[in-house]
Amino acid sequence: MPNTNNTQFMHFEPYPLDNGEEYMNDAQKDHFRKILLAWKRELMEEVDSTITHLKEEASNFADPSDRASQEEEFSLELRTRDRERKLIRKIDEALDSIDDDDYGYCEACGVEIGIRRLEARPTATLCIDCKTLAEIKEKQIGR
Repeated sequence: MPNTNNTQFMHFEPYPLDNGEEYMNDAQKDHFRKILLAWKRELMEEVDSTITHLKEEASNFADPSDRASQEEEFSLELRTRDRERKLIRKIDEALDSIDDDDYGYCEACGVEIGIRRLEARPTATLCIDCKTLAEIKEKQIGR
């Protein structure tokens, strides 16, 4: 079965911050572009391995329990790939925002999201304060 661990992209060298360095300069944009592209490449490889796995493992089991187990495994794998498909879309949006010089700034309030937060979550679109408020509101609404 293909690997479903999507934290492999975290194998990168943290950006060396310099005092007084301009936020989201070309070097920082390149750093995040490399992280996002590597993450996307790994996710796409997972998609390819899933397709191969589904083709190779597809069998018509005579035993209903075996067939149900295989269908459940395939269903779980496809749900995982669907989440990854949505993540790939977010990665593409982050790459577009790098090109548009909007990457790294909070969509809600416009402040800098921060290099370390972006390294932890390269697709982040909200600063930590706005994200915390959004989570509190979500919890109050009950979604």
